[in-house]
Amino acid sequence: MRPLTHPLRVSVALATHNGERFVGDQITSILAQTLPVSEIVLSDDASTDRTVEIVERAVAEHRIAHGSAPELIVLRNDPPLKVTQNFAQAIAHCTGGLIALCDQDDVWHPSRIERLAARFGDPAVQLVFSNARQVDASGAYLGHDLFEAMGMSKAERALVEQGRAFEQFMRRNLATGATVMFRRSLAGIAAPFPDAWLHDEWLAVIAAAYDGVRIHDEALTDYRQHDKNEVGMSKMSFSRKFGMFRQPRTERNRRLFLRAEALAPRIAALDNVSAEYRSMVDEKLAFERARQAFPEARLLRLVPILRQIRLGRYRVYGTGLKDAVRNLLQPV
Repeated sequence: MRPLTHPLRVSVALATHNGERFVGDQITSILAQTLPVSEIVLSDDASTDRTVEIVERAVAEHRIAHGSAPELIVLRNDPPLKVTQNFAQAIAHCTGGLIALCDQDDVWHPSRIERLAARFGDPAVQLVFSNARQVDASGAYLGHDLFEAMGMSKAERALVEQGRAFEQFMRRNLATGATVMFRRSLAGIAAPFPDAWLHDEWLAVIAAAYDGVRIHDEALTDYRQHDKNEVGMSKMSFSRKFGMFRQPRTERNRRLFLRAEALAPRIAALDNVSAEYRSMVDEKLAFERARQAFPEARLLRLVPILRQIRLGRYRVYGTGLKDAVRNLLQPV
């Protein structure tokens, strides 16, 4: 049977760092896709183990066994670039019309590339993210999927399905990089990637600025959770939710402010972004700047927090009343 084809070549952007424990499973699953990928760009962040060797050997063996294999491009970074810039480098060297993001420790279902690539028949689509099965280090199913783990609500899902992903991403991101495919043209618009953002969240919010984000409900990846995850996504349990109220607010508020500060001028500089979205980004920045300025004493925070509630900013740019309560109760 002939392998499936797609009018656009598909590249894989694989970022690694000391990933020999799982990368063999990942590369095997890439090579077994029903719609073969054309190219794998591996950007390795100063690995001291056999990560690169394992990938090179797997591709070479596949070429011998099947008479063909994706082109493999290996980029080595020393010193390491860290997650965002490591992925940015891999993406920049991809030549396919479609690019699939790839972590080093997951396993792709055989139809992942085929199913996601099919969504790009609509020229308006810039980025698609899917669901995933949550598995443990051994690959055993944890009994829930990625959307459940992140606590995605029906309302949040509905915003994306209704073409209002930008509105949703002003509150929080839902697109996990391990499940993402996007057009290479989007990468050109999104570059350079700011350090304040993770690569996947940045690509998603830029795509959303053009109403180009789509959600794919199928679980197409086994998303492995283990003790060395660079990012990961453990299930949003009650204890985890409650623990957020005990986490110091300074680091989180600073991170959210820096993200908003990086986003505002980039959206302002993009062509053909709606005036509504430009205004939303400015309001988001004003909200995060206000949160940065909340006093250390909890009682003194009450008035400025109430002001942000009255302005509607917690509803539109945060996660609602619970976010306000969190800002009130959190230690510095």
